[in-house]
Amino acid sequence: MGYRIGVISDTHGLLREEVKERLKGCDRILHAGDVHTPSVVEELKKIAPTNLVRGNADKDWAEDIPETLVIDDIGIKIFMIHNRKQIDRKLEPYDIVIFGHSHKYEEKHVDGRVWLNPGSCGPRRFRLPITMAMLYIEDDGAFRIERMDFETSKPLVDTELSAETVKKYLPAIMREIDRGSTVKQLAERFHMSEELAEQICRLYLTHPGVDADGIMGKLGI
Repeated sequence: MGYRIGVISDTHGLLREEVKERLKGCDRILHAGDVHTPSVVEELKKIAPTNLVRGNADKDWAEDIPETLVIDDIGIKIFMIHNRKQIDRKLEPYDIVIFGHSHKYEEKHVDGRVWLNPGSCGPRRFRLPITMAMLYIEDDGAFRIERMDFETSKPLVDTELSAETVKKYLPAIMREIDRGSTVKQLAERFHMSEELAEQICRLYLTHPGVDADGIMGKLGI
């Protein structure tokens, strides 16, 4: 029979309808962290049994969610963590390492092991695509991974905003966040979409000490 496993990450509170459609019929769902809200977990569990790890944006509600997880009951061994830089163990026993955090899809075969980042299927970060992965496992332990991309007509940022303009605004935006400005207030003041303002706020608040260049890097521009 084998297994069909949906692999997602970095939903940040947004579980798209098209993603839920792709997940239907899966035997299991794996979420590599930054779920952002328990309602996403509840929706996923209605589709299929779900395993997840805690990401840096998963706060008090997620304190019982583990930071790492080993899955070895589906014919192969999987190690899952949100940020691969925090791995502190030998990985010889595992066939696949699943991680997230960067919002960038990655699938690399190194020393007989697959490193898989399904990217983000939540809010888009600038030019980064919206992606997930589907993992197919045969009864004999053979497996393959399929990347899935999603198109969206929703504009990522206001078209008149260039990367240079965003970078110029960032120091002032960070000061306004410190003063308690809301996402809506930031969007109106700096003439950007609320989606972009929300992403900047989230990155600034969840990465203490980050500077403008750091935020630009995490936004993928």
